[in-house]
Order: sequence, then C-alpha cells, then structure tokens
Amino acid sequence: MHDDKPRALTLTAPSAKRCPASVTHHGITLSDPYAWLRAHNWQEVMRDPAKLDSEIRAYLDAENRYTEAALSSTTALQAQLFAEMKARLKEDDSTVPTPDGPFEYASNYVKGGQYPELRRRPRGGADQTSMVLLDGNAEAKGKRYWQLGGSAHSHDHKMLAYSVDEKGSELYTIRIRDMETGRDLDDVIPDTRGSVVWANDGRTFFYVRLDQNHRPLFVYRHTVGTPAEDDVLVYEEKDTGFYVGVTHTQSSKFILIDVHDHQSNEIYLIDADAPTEAPRLVAARVFGHEYGVEHHGERLIILTNSGGATDFRICEVPLTQLGIEHWKEIVPHKPGRLILEAVAFKEHLARLEREDSLPRIVITRLSDGTQHAIAFDEEAFSLGMAAGYEFDTRSLRFTYSSMTTPAEVYDYDMETRARVLRKRQEVPSGHNAGDYVTRRLFAPAPDGETVPVSILYKKGTPLDGSAPLFLYGYGAYGISIPASFSTTRFSLVDRGVIFAIAHVRGGKDKGYRWYTDGKLENKPNTFSDFIAAGAHLVEQGFTKKGRIIANGGSAGGMLMGVVANMAPALFLGIIADVPFVDVLNTMLDKDLPLTPPEWPEWGNPIDSAREFEIIRSYSPYENVAAKPYPHIFAYGGLTDPRVTYWEPAKWVAKLRDNNTSGNMVLLKVNMDAGHGGASGRFEALKELAVDYAFALLIADKLDAAPTGRTAPA
Repeated sequence: MHDDKPRALTLTAPSAKRCPASVTHHGITLSDPYAWLRAHNWQEVMRDPAKLDSEIRAYLDAENRYTEAALSSTTALQAQLFAEMKARLKEDDSTVPTPDGPFEYASNYVKGGQYPELRRRPRGGADQTSMVLLDGNAEAKGKRYWQLGGSAHSHDHKMLAYSVDEKGSELYTIRIRDMETGRDLDDVIPDTRGSVVWANDGRTFFYVRLDQNHRPLFVYRHTVGTPAEDDVLVYEEKDTGFYVGVTHTQSSKFILIDVHDHQSNEIYLIDADAPTEAPRLVAARVFGHEYGVEHHGERLIILTNSGGATDFRICEVPLTQLGIEHWKEIVPHKPGRLILEAVAFKEHLARLEREDSLPRIVITRLSDGTQHAIAFDEEAFSLGMAAGYEFDTRSLRFTYSSMTTPAEVYDYDMETRARVLRKRQEVPSGHNAGDYVTRRLFAPAPDGETVPVSILYKKGTPLDGSAPLFLYGYGAYGISIPASFSTTRFSLVDRGVIFAIAHVRGGKDKGYRWYTDGKLENKPNTFSDFIAAGAHLVEQGFTKKGRIIANGGSAGGMLMGVVANMAPALFLGIIADVPFVDVLNTMLDKDLPLTPPEWPEWGNPIDSAREFEIIRSYSPYENVAAKPYPHIFAYGGLTDPRVTYWEPAKWVAKLRDNNTSGNMVLLKVNMDAGHGGASGRFEALKELAVDYAFALLIADKLDAAPTGRTAPA
C-alpha cells in the first residue's frame, strides 16, 4: 500500500458555510443549510456559465483543487489508464454506411480527432468517393465545449440540418448546410432540443423548442431560407408534466409528434407530403397508456400496452378509423415477453423484445404472418436494431455484443435469413475474448425476487473473496443496462478487479413489471435489489464485504447515495456521477426543468403527503447521518440541466459534516460541461480515468500492472 493513500486525510477539505434555510410541507419542516449553493439565476448560468455567483464559483473551485490534491498520487495512473483506454479505440473508426436512395451516409473519426465527421458517398461507392458534409473537429476548434446534437438530410439529398450545443446545457442551435456547396445558409434556430425531421418537399422541417425553464414544450415548422422568428408553432403542450418530441414513421409518410411523460403518451400525425396541414390525433392520452406508431399501406401498426397488455402487444388500425376501438391485435400480449420496439418495412415487421432478461429480434412476413427469431448462443449479450433510412428493403441492420465479445454489425436479409457481417469492432491494442469469463447470476432479493447480475472477470482472477469488485447499477425510467462490450472496463478487469452489473428493479430487464416494481412507492426495491446483489456476490466468493466499489450516474447516482446511507459497510467506495441525490428538494421545486415530468416516476411531494413521506424516507441528502461512510467520489457538471450541479455539491458538504470514518469524500465539478461530462471522445476518457484511478487507489491496486494486451503509455 502506498503511504500516501489516505492523502485526503492530511489535507484540509473545503467547508461549505451553513446558512439557515427551511421549508415546510405537510407539517414537516425541512432544514437545508446548503441551499445557498443553488444559484438564483440558474437559467442564466445554463446559457452563460460566467454568470455564476462568485461565492459559489469559489467554493466549487476549492472542491476541485481539493480533489486534485487528494488524488495527486494517482496522476501517473490516470495517464496510464487514459493511454490504455485510448489504445483500445480505433482512432480512425467509422460506422457502416447506411443506404438511402442514391447515396450512403456514415460518420467517422480521424486519427487524433475528438469529434466525428459526417460523410456521404454514392451508393455502393468506395471509401475514397465519400465527401465530408460536416467536420466536427473543424467546427469545434477553439471551443471549450462542442457537442453535435443531431443531423438529418433532406429527402432530396440537398440539405443537411444539424444542431450543436456549445455550453453543455443541452440548448442546441440548428443550422442548415447546402451539401453541394458545403456552406451554411443564414438560417439559425437557437434553444432547440436538437433533433430535426424533414417533410418530403425538402424545404420544410419540424423541430422542438424549449421554454425558459428548459422544457421541450413546443413543436415548430421551419421553411428553409426564412428567419426563425417566422417559424410556425404547430403544437404547444400546456401541461408542464409532459414533453414533446418529433420523429417519423419508417415509411417517411408521416411525421409524428409524441407527447409523453414516463407512463403515458399521445401521438399526432402530420402528412409528410402536406406539412402545413394540422396534426391529426391517433389516440388521446390516457393515464398509464403508452403506444408507438408505424405506417404500412392504408393502416397504422401500433405497439401498445392497452387492454391489459403489460408487456405490450401489436395492433393494426385503418387510417380512416384511428379510434382505439378499431385497433385489431396482430401480435398478442405474452406476459414476461416485453416488446421493446417494432419497425414496419414494406414486406416485413421487425420487433425487438426481451424475455428471461435476454433480447431477441423477431421477423414477421406481413403477407402471411410467418415469423422467425434471429438466434444467438451466448449466456448474456446485448442486441439492437438499426432500421436505417429505407422502407422498401429486405435488409435489417442489427448490432450484437457481449461483455467479452466486441460489437458486431450485421445486415440481415429478412426473407432469406442470410446474415452478412459488415463490421467487427477493432481493439487495436489487442483483445482475446478467451482470456475473459462472463457469467449471469441471480441474486435473491428480500421479497423473494431474483435480481440478474452480469459478471466479467479475467481468467485467473482469484475467486476466493480477495478481489475487489466494481458493481454498476442504474434502475430507473425502465432503462435496462445491457450486458454489452466496453473496451474501458478492461483497465479494471486486467488489474484483477471483477466487474459486475446489477440489473435492479426500475429497469425493464425482466419485463415491464420490473420497471413498475421499482418506481413510486416501490422505489425502495431498487435499493434493496442492489444491496442484495452485492451481498450475493460476497456470499458466492467473488469478493468480500467492504471490497465493493459501487458506481452509478444520474438516477443511478441517486441509487449510490441511498445505498451509502443504507449499507455503508458493504462498500469500499462509491462513485456517483452527476448524482440525483437531492430528490425531495428537487421534486418540491416545480420550476426546475425536469420536476413536473418526473412526478410519475418518483411521486409528487407537493400535492401528496404520502408521496412526500416515501421520497423523504430514502432521499440521499435528507438521510445523511452520523455514520462511517465508505470513500465517496461525486462528479457534477456546471451546466447540467438534468441533475443540477448543486445536488452533488450539497450532498458532499453534508457528508463531510456527518462522516465518522475518515474516508475520502471528494467532489469534482466540470465547469465547462453538463450532464454528459466533457465533450470529445478523448476528454471523456480522461474523466473516466479519474473514476477508475480513484477505484484502484482505494482498492490498494495503485501499482497493479494490467495483465491484458494493453499498449503502454
């Protein structure tokens, strides 16, 4: 062990001043002495970080200096980890070109480049025939932050609409580029969500604009060559608990306006050949009803949970009679088989579903209903569909990987069932899947459920409990964490750390009920699942109590805060990235960007005393108490509109006041980024290297040499 391992203990940590502040709800008074860290002008700060109050900035800067000093013994390790992770990236990597009529579109990186290039070539053409449409490295030059939000080419292949965020605040500005000349037009549209959907005339597109509180509530129509001030408001959502999004059917016949919260939605159709016509409602929102729409001929194909179909079914309905009473079932509901996505092509329907915690793709021939599944053999894997641009095609692109198998991209003939490997992820520094083991365990939860746990470790790693274990979790919004390939993890695994993912409730890993069993009043299941997963890994001999380093971000960061309070002795350390830890205060602040739409996920503590008490019972910030906490490393972004910077800042300040263990409690705030961290693929790796260096430091593996095929620094 390095003598300077507990360096933070010899340094003087910043001490946030305590200012009396309190609010009362439902007869309960909440004291919040660190409320002053919330900038009163946070909306301005999102747009211009220089507007941050000087006292708050000074405190955050002090925290960053303290963290840098506390981790100074890992400086060389951080550089080595970065070099390893960078060496596993193919620096001139590119996507498989996606065909659309006479052209194919792709993105690629150049050696040394942080940002992608968008490219186009003639269909079937060689690489040297491609032209650069947008050079991310040139666009980002001289900017502290640059993030491409989205891009879409017009159907006549003349115009490229693209959006960029230059603050990390997810306020995207849309511009239009003439693809023949390579020049941007005068059109500039600020404060958008970032995505663009073109109508079929090549002159009109639709986009979502945000309100002053950062909420996507407005759909606008823009005509190329006209000022943004003249754009037409097509739809405005009056309920701030709902957001709007814009997309299109695979057929490109309809533009879709999707109005949604986390458990209900409604969809409007706009004829892409008549973009000035008023939107047409498919089915009005009903609490708990979620549906998606595809188009095929004279009908819509609808993925829906109506009629008690908890794990979804697929229906069809004539375009002339959209009412839900006319919906006819074509793929019935099967409990435990969750249909995640359905895409309608001219001759086939492709659906992605999950059963027994594993995904699969099922193809149906629309002419006669014949169906088949695409089969795979590994015990745990990740699978995704990429529908592409075309409707009249028999080719479906899908991606496959596992925790040991690099990502593979296939084009699959839905009629002949032939699959063609188009790309296998390259690991330039070398990767031998046979050197690693991936397993799937099921941990018993306190209520009798079993929690899937995916595990990755290097062959030869001792399974006697001596190895440290890195346990990742999320568990919210129905988002499932796939057992997919990640090159970065091998910097831990090659040093003898076991990597595991706990597929806790709140995701949809075991069907839709897995989600509902981890939200609202059932939210505590997420936390007990994670603790149960950790305890089971100890019981099975993978590690020991107090040797687990837990990691989660955003809502997964809230999970980190809760388990630190509930079971601190189980963990050696906690890494909480952009952690949603001030849950109660945030859900009580209806003016914050995400609060009203988040009430269906967590509860509305303003209106409901019961939901107030449920959130109060687990909210990490409220439940910090005098106890021996594990090492904690929290990360935040100054311009983050999703989890505001003051959440981890307040949490760390309160932890410092209450921690009795003497372990490190560290905060790092990126003053030039938001929720997604640093922009640029290499800068993001540097941030991850700090996380991993912290983990290796506290696990007493500061000098552990990697045993894999990793290029030296």
